[in-house]
Amino acid sequence: MAAAGAVRTASRRSGKLFDIFVAEVPWTVSSKELKEYFSQFGSVQRCQLPFDRDTGFHKRYCWIKFSTPEDVRNVFQKDSHILEGAKLSLRQQRGRRRIQPKKESK
Repeated sequence: MAAAGAVRTASRRSGKLFDIFVAEVPWTVSSKELKEYFSQFGSVQRCQLPFDRDTGFHKRYCWIKFSTPEDVRNVFQKDSHILEGAKLSLRQQRGRRRIQPKKESK
């Protein structure tokens, strides 16, 4: 339990919670299916697929967290990723941007 807390704390400090952002996810694909698909490239720690409260459908994008940087490299070595006939759009997460308050001009 303490180890998991240490990992969360370390990832917060680095500002990087997820490794890959995936867009163009078909409506029919679940987080379980995404996790299974990406596990062929390495150990998937987490898959976050957000849902729209009003429609009940997911928002067609997700974030994937891998165990190691090598797993992430494995994903990007493949030219295209296709699930249920749809080509997924992948981007590597660089880190979270911190929103700075706007300075008021006088």
